[in-house]
Amino acid sequence: MLDDDIVSLTAVTLIVNPECRKLGANVDISQLTLSLYLMTQCQLKLRHSVTSLAQTLVCIKVAQRRHPARATLNHLTLKLIRALIAISHIDESSVQAS
Repeated sequence: MLDDDIVSLTAVTLIVNPECRKLGANVDISQLTLSLYLMTQCQLKLRHSVTSLAQTLVCIKVAQRRHPARATLNHLTLKLIRALIAISHIDESSVQAS
């Protein structure tokens, strides 16, 4: 069972780039990427501090450097995580400003 975001991201990757359908085409998600995704989801749901999320962003940058460019799904998932953090921070700022 995978999260809806991961399933959707995988489906879009396979639709947009048919080459990914071939065996061994790097359409897997590493343990590191999946762990960062799950950790971020927990941090967001538990409303962790901005400092905690900033540390996660540093880990994402490290993970992006560790994966080769051809690891498409890993890179897309890491970008998704960054976007989720950015969106949550914007939402939190707008709520505090009201």
